[in-house]
Amino acid sequence: MKQIEDIHTVLLGLGTNLGDLTHNMLTAIDMIGQQVGTVVRQSSFHESEPWGFHSDNKFLNAVVMVETTLQPQELLTATQSIERTMGRTRKSTNGQYHDRIIDIDILLYDDLHINEPNLIIPHPLMYKRPFVMEPLAEILQDSGSDNTIPQHR
Repeated sequence: MKQIEDIHTVLLGLGTNLGDLTHNMLTAIDMIGQQVGTVVRQSSFHESEPWGFHSDNKFLNAVVMVETTLQPQELLTATQSIERTMGRTRKSTNGQYHDRIIDIDILLYDDLHINEPNLIIPHPLMYKRPFVMEPLAEILQDSGSDNTIPQHR
């Protein structure tokens, strides 16, 4: 008898500030649907100023809720692969941010708390970023469930 894989609910934050922003967002969401799992909710797109660095390019941000069978590290690998496929050549490190075609952050994964060298869930900076919290609140409110944003620890 085949074992049914567990379905996990993840919330991903997306951001882009290079090129055709709407196209970048729609492409990323489509690729997430193909490579990560079923996109069950999507926030509206939110325009924001760059955060943590200077750029003349505004950002377009969104949050998507996805049902996936991927484990957290597999999810990280998949989202980073999507970023590379779309043309992202370097990740932000040590608080040094750059313009980017696409950025996909794992915000929440079920109710897990993970603290590994390459993956921290809930995302440690999401509480400081209105461009994450506003679409996240929108998606959780629109889901019609008891989902609430976990309190920052």
